[in-house]
Amino acid sequence: MIRKYRNRTNRENVQLGALTAFSAGMVNVISVIIFFAFTSNVTGHFAILAGEISKGNWYQALVVFGWIGLFFLGNFTSNIIVINFHKERAYLAHALPIVLEICCLLAVGTYIQYFYRETLLETELMVSLMLFAMGIQNGLTATISNAAVKTTHLTGLTTDLGILTSMFTKKEFREKPELRDKMKLLLTIMTSYLAGGICAGYIYLTIAYNVFYIVCVFLLIVIGYDFYRTKVTNFLLEKRQPYYRKVIKDRRPQLSNS
Repeated sequence: MIRKYRNRTNRENVQLGALTAFSAGMVNVISVIIFFAFTSNVTGHFAILAGEISKGNWYQALVVFGWIGLFFLGNFTSNIIVINFHKERAYLAHALPIVLEICCLLAVGTYIQYFYRETLLETELMVSLMLFAMGIQNGLTATISNAAVKTTHLTGLTTDLGILTSMFTKKEFREKPELRDKMKLLLTIMTSYLAGGICAGYIYLTIAYNVFYIVCVFLLIVIGYDFYRTKVTNFLLEKRQPYYRKVIKDRRPQLSNS
């Protein structure tokens, strides 16, 4: 799911989109509830930046500019890890950005639970870490899916859904498998994002700040599942190799009657 870099199937992209969109929805809703700030995208932050500059609020503008920069840095970090290491150790190259994301979210959850005093500076720093984490996730999913999957924001996705829905009013477009696959992918991402947000809100009302640990566990399941599929499958294939070699060795060439 996260290990393949090229020649991906739509099924793999759907799996990737469903799991990562679910976690992105959880993180965004948590940040809205606790910090009153969106952290899974920076579209609104650009508008805030422009507004603060026009008002002459240079400190606030600098903070928002830093948030945008950290989201950018997260995308940059995940992509540079993948493009530099995927040839030698593909699984590690794709799992490492998720590990970094987990570390960021774990740091935020631990700090909030034990040290958070609800000051403005603390809030700005926590939002910064979460934006960096979401940048990492968005960059990773876009990179390994060849830009087919982007799960931390839904503006472009909603646009694509509107366009596809209008195209499906024509039979010629409805019969194209690639368009049906794209519709399936987009609907999966949207539904998973919404489901993740609902779950995060409910979990927060139940166990408060521990919700960050739930998100981290969910991301660990993602990389653990892929590790299982990669390593265990290869191990089983290696175990079968001696049998296959014996079968091939025991075969005798057949003489032609001609």
